[in-house]
Amino acid sequence: MQKTCAPAPTNKKEYIADIGKILVAEHGKKKYYKPEEVKKAHRKSKWYDGLDFSCWGMSTYSSHSDFDSYHEQTGEVCNYIEMKTEMLSGLSNTTDVNWMEIPDLDIDASWLDFGDVFEGVLEGIGEFISAIFEGLSG
Repeated sequence: MQKTCAPAPTNKKEYIADIGKILVAEHGKKKYYKPEEVKKAHRKSKWYDGLDFSCWGMSTYSSHSDFDSYHEQTGEVCNYIEMKTEMLSGLSNTTDVNWMEIPDLDIDASWLDFGDVFEGVLEGIGEFISAIFEGLSG
């Protein structure tokens, strides 16, 4: 019997920021982090209370192929594109976003690769958004 991933974190923006800070502190800035690194960061975060929903962090910080390989091994049924879309929409739907605070996160915004999410329709938007974040921090 296949397992499904746990429900998404309620505050996606805060979850992404917290996990990102831990990943950068422990592994430096990278375009993608291995699912095991994300899982470890989740366990070290304030979000871990016995419930493991690190798959949502993996959908944000891991590559599509690493995400799929991890889930093939664990037998969990999780959809990278759907989960990443939900996590990124959590960023845009947040009403209290102060974009000037984002550089303080000191995380690499290259994970905002929308190519997979929109299946090529908006190719290049990831680089565009990354450039905005890099401009804010510079």
